[in-house]
Amino acid sequence: MKAVWNGTVLAESDETVVVEGNHYFPRESINAEFFVDSSAQSRCPWKGLASYFDVVVGDQTNPGAAWYYPDPSPAAADIKDYVAFWRGVSVEN
Repeated sequence: MKAVWNGTVLAESDETVVVEGNHYFPRESINAEFFVDSSAQSRCPWKGLASYFDVVVGDQTNPGAAWYYPDPSPAAADIKDYVAFWRGVSVEN
């Protein structure tokens, strides 16, 4: 699987975990140069507190386009250290 935005591969892995239709990529599979920590957070009733990254490619920023659960609930333990995408990021084979 690949996560692509603005023609740039943000992450690539054969070992994604699918939860609620979203592919979560292992943290080590993301191209860190395109990710900037965001102060945004949200809470999922069963996964816990999510943190976000802004995705930056060239002079374009996609705010909060990637999220992860640094300390997920036990029910979501499989996605600890995994990153998922939205807001126009294409996830494809």
